[in-house]
Amino acid sequence: MRGFVRRVSQKISKLSPEQVEQLIDIINSENETLDAVIESLSTGLLICDVNWCLLQANKAAERYIPLKIRLADWRYNENRLEQNVWQIIDDADIASFIKNNAEREKNNSSEEFTIETSGGAKRFIVISTLPLVRERKLIGNIVKIDDVTDKKNQDTLLRRMENLASLTNLAASVAHEIKNPLGSISIHIQLIQKAVSKSRSSDQKLPDEKFIEKYLQVVNEEIERLNKIIVDFLFAVRPISASLELTDVISLIKSFIPFFEPELEEQHISLETQLPDAAPKLNIDQKLFKQVLINLVQNAIAALNEGGRILLSAKTTNDFFVIRVADNGIGMDEETVHRVFEPYFTTKAAGTGLGLTMVYKIIKEFSGDITVQSYPGEGTIFTISLPIPQKEKRLLEYSAD
Repeated sequence: MRGFVRRVSQKISKLSPEQVEQLIDIINSENETLDAVIESLSTGLLICDVNWCLLQANKAAERYIPLKIRLADWRYNENRLEQNVWQIIDDADIASFIKNNAEREKNNSSEEFTIETSGGAKRFIVISTLPLVRERKLIGNIVKIDDVTDKKNQDTLLRRMENLASLTNLAASVAHEIKNPLGSISIHIQLIQKAVSKSRSSDQKLPDEKFIEKYLQVVNEEIERLNKIIVDFLFAVRPISASLELTDVISLIKSFIPFFEPELEEQHISLETQLPDAAPKLNIDQKLFKQVLINLVQNAIAALNEGGRILLSAKTTNDFFVIRVADNGIGMDEETVHRVFEPYFTTKAAGTGLGLTMVYKIIKEFSGDITVQSYPGEGTIFTISLPIPQKEKRLLEYSAD
């Protein structure tokens, strides 16, 4: 149809009034169809001219991001066309992202943002700035808005299903842990019952008080042990309730360091940092992230003799932000490294074996990964890789001429 309209328009001087009217009707019908398609898209679109002034927008864009104007009103107010698109967006971070891309002529990039709805719920959207190209020439710019909340929720559900799948092995470990104290309780209660029964059958007197207390003390200790096993089990299997939001991780790490300074000074351990001045914001839960760092640093302290060293470093690598916690402590053998994230596995006399399990679960909840390298006598390195929401996308090149 477009080819037909183009060919006919080239001969418009030769057309009769009726044919010109017919041509206009065809063009209007085609434009209305294109408008209907744009309005029906689930992806939000803000279509701008080369100066980033708004030309067209659909309802999805108004749904996803807060605007200072109503699009229905804007369509009838030509003065709005003089405003840059970021001036009508009622969110400072989104407006700043688009403005920076426009000023740097960087229109092939995306970034993820967290939006809070009027009902208090959080939505995750990805804003992309793209070139509007015709015949290899830039004729405008497009701001594309995608709601990725459902995808994130599905990913979270999938991770939780994977956690439930591993529950069978965890339950087997707990059953084994419970079996021993239950057996001990049963034996000592039987001993008490036999002693009481024997005494009553002979002289009707109860056994010596210290004799009974000896067995009852063992029973109470085993009951406490059972209670601790159950509490730890519930802690390990309870789903993590993470409230993800875009966070400045570098500032968070720096604010966390003073927490350990007294303990490090007391044990003559030095903590060195290699942190960039700035880094992309990451989707994490601040409280859970602090729990991860605390656990890793405490493990490093436990592995060090006095005068040891801990290195906390971070850097951006491709699409990931990588954090490392390294120490020059006693290290671990190969078997321990393979089992270090397993529930109830510990090399510490008073350890629960659940600390690193929780670290693993939290990092997975952030859609990240954690690995460990260690050698006996040389030290250990825990490496956390967290995805960066912003992704650079290379599109078709265009000529600005």
